[in-house]
Formats: sequence, C-alpha cells, structure tokens
Amino acid sequence: MTVAAAATTSAHASEPSPVIPVLDPATGERLGEVPDETEVQAVAKVERADRGLQEWRSVPPRRRAEVLRRCYELMVERSEDLAQLISQENGKALVDARGEVTYAAEFFRWYSEEAVRLNGSVGRAPGGTNNILTWHEPVGVAVLVTPWNFPAAMATRKIAPALAAGCSIVLKPAAETPLTALAIVEICREAGVTENAVNVVTTRRSGAVVAAMLGQRPVRALSFTGSTEVGRRLLSTAAERVLVCSMELGGNAPFLVFDDCDLDDVLDGLMVAKMRNGGQACTAANRILVQRGIHDQVATRLAERMAALKVGRGIELETECGPLINAAAVQKVAGLVEEAQRAGADVLTGGSAPARPGSFFTPTVLTGVAADWRVAREEIFGPVAALQVFETEDEAIVSANSTELGLGAYVYSGDLARGLRVAGHLESGMVAINRGLLSDPAAPFGGSKQSGLGREGGSAGVHEFTETKYVAVDW
Repeated sequence: MTVAAAATTSAHASEPSPVIPVLDPATGERLGEVPDETEVQAVAKVERADRGLQEWRSVPPRRRAEVLRRCYELMVERSEDLAQLISQENGKALVDARGEVTYAAEFFRWYSEEAVRLNGSVGRAPGGTNNILTWHEPVGVAVLVTPWNFPAAMATRKIAPALAAGCSIVLKPAAETPLTALAIVEICREAGVTENAVNVVTTRRSGAVVAAMLGQRPVRALSFTGSTEVGRRLLSTAAERVLVCSMELGGNAPFLVFDDCDLDDVLDGLMVAKMRNGGQACTAANRILVQRGIHDQVATRLAERMAALKVGRGIELETECGPLINAAAVQKVAGLVEEAQRAGADVLTGGSAPARPGSFFTPTVLTGVAADWRVAREEIFGPVAALQVFETEDEAIVSANSTELGLGAYVYSGDLARGLRVAGHLESGMVAINRGLLSDPAAPFGGSKQSGLGREGGSAGVHEFTETKYVAVDW
C-alpha cells in the first residue's frame, strides 16, 4: 500500500461524512478525502489521549527512545513515498519535499536521544534544612496544531519531543495537507507508540474544534505553528485554563547584504532563503536589504536566476518552483505585487500569474521597494523577492528591526566580526550568517517579539512538554 493510500484509509477508519477533499494545488485534482470532524469528535480524541497518557508515560525512557528511533528509520525507509505525497497535496517541488522528509525524520532521531536525558538534580538547601530534588514529568495531553507549508516537519517537530517527554498528543493538521500527518501518525503506531497516545483530528472548523479541545481537563499544553493573528486568539483561549503554550508565529525576515560580501554566496543563499517551498515559509527572506554599492549587481543576477526557474507541478522531476497552496494565496501575492508596481517598484522579472491552470505565480523580483509598503510589512508567502537599498550598517539594523515580528534574519558580509555584531543587534530569535538556511533539529527554533513563545528543536524543545517537580526531603 502506498503512503497516500494508507493515509486515506486511516482517515476513513474514523467517522463518515462530511468529508474534506484533499486537492493537488497544481491541477485541482482530488487526491483523497478525510473526515471533517466536529467538536464532539475532537473531544473524544482528547479523552482517548488521556487514556493514552497513562499508558505512554509509564513506558521507560529507554523504550520510548527506541520507539522514536524506529519512527526515524521508518520515515527514512519510506522517504520517497512521503516526499511524493507532500509534493502532491502541498504542491512543493519534489526536491523540496525530499529535503523536508529528511529534515522531518531527523526530529525523531534527535528526540530519541533526548528521551533518556531528561535528568533532574539533587542538592542541599543552603540553610541545611533539607535536600532539594528536581525531576521532569510529562505535562499531560498536548494539542498540536500544524500548518500546511511543511506538513511533515511541523508535525514531527512537535510529535517527537512530546512523545520523548512522555506526553500523549492530539494533532490537528491543516485541512489542506492532512494526508501527510495521517501517514506520520501511522508510522508512530507501527513503530510502537501505544495506540491511544497519538491521535489526529481533521477538520475545516479549526477555531471551534481547537477551542473545544483546549477546554478539556486532560489538555495541559498547546503547541501551535501559524499566523500571529491566530496565535493571539489561541493564547487568549489557552489563558482561561492557564495552559503551557509554545507558539511559532509569523515572520518578516530581513536578508541583509553588505557590500563586502561574496556575491556568489549571496545569490546561492538568497535562492534558498527566498525560494524554499516557493517562498511559502515563515523563515523566508521577506525584506531583502542590499547596500547601495552592490545593489544593482544583486538585483540583476537574482532576476536572471529567478527567471530561469522551471515552474510546474511539484511532482515533476524538473520542477524548481511549484504552485502556491491555493487560489486565494495567488490573489494575495498578486495584490502585493500590483500595489508595489503602482507605488513605483520596478519589476525585473515575473510580476504576474502565468496563463496556465493551477495556483501558480511566476518567480518575481521587485526593486525600488520602500519600507512602508505592504510588500515589505506583510509576509509575502510566495516567490517574490522585494529589494530595498540601504547605505550604512546602522541604517540596515534600524530597518531590519522596524517590525513587530522577529523570527529569523540573514546577514551576508565578508567580515565575520561585522556579521556577529549585526546579529547581536537584530531583534530576532534566529540569525543565519552567510547561510541561506536557518533550521536544524539540534538547534532551538523560535522567535522574539510577536513571532512566538518558547522554542522547538534542540534540547529546549522537549522541555516545552514537561513540568519540573521539586521535592524537599531530609535524610
């Protein structure tokens, strides 16, 4: 059975109609369907997860580690099937989908190693009255809400640390890309995660369904990846029960290019930072700030590279830029570009949707962009590179920080001291210096300001799903 078939079969094992059709954004072709579950059904999944919590938290850490390692091995074994599934339901180029599967699987391997290292501490109280013992316990049932743009990686980045900590989970994937989530949960069960510890809710009514789950007594944690707007609403809901929250929210990443950089390195890094998943990433380079002395060279050579990209169905091997997730996404990107053009931006390449079926937008380069335009203030979430000019280092830092979002940032300079100095001044949770890729399962991923709370990945990620217990004892 293929991964897609397994995912669809798993979906149909739940309640019958109504259903959510899953479509290929490149063609509109129906790939399958999943249940459109209600609040009542979601609450039943929480109750099941509560039963699973008692089962899974009693599994010894070494055994949990072995199960997570097996999840990693199964994902690697099925990597091509998973990549093709992602490419079909998400639209991203197959090369990007393969990279996502490799990255996603690594969270299972990393947290298989962290599962046995949740060590506590023993110490003597300074006053000599007692000993201080601490250890880490699973926080409880965790609700995990994931987006459509990285349906495998955003799921495993939450599932793996939650299971490593001993929590049970209810995963609510995006309605656009549920098949990948269902396939990953089936892998978890096949690897040995106890039956009730991993659960999935598929629904179009995300707000009402998630709110219903957060209102249930067993739920003690919420991990959400998505927009800042939705994150604010979920934080308000979670506050009613004082839930542990980790939030990876919107980004507006600056990409700073200083005139002492290596131009070839800049272009290589910029194509990754801007065009991974067609620009549909929260860490995507959104504001490309280029020092005046090198601006025209960067713009011209970037336009050449963007114009040469092969646009097509993600599943086709030669495709380098797939479709956007849906027609609404195309309309949003087109609106930002048209508004920038009316304000005076120059279009060096692209600028419109191609005349073909599907949710496509042509890779685009804009120059002459001003910092107060919408294309510079909002997440583009598409294949549009918008360039701004700066003169001095201080000006670049002020411009980069002129947003309430602070997820990722990129700095390119031939002077490492400058790169580190600028990184220290950027109001961002993550900075890449002379690199176009930020993410690593072994690193703490997260933002500052309104880009989020907490960290995913690294040693910090598992602690988002634990409570520290302190015991005072004398002997």
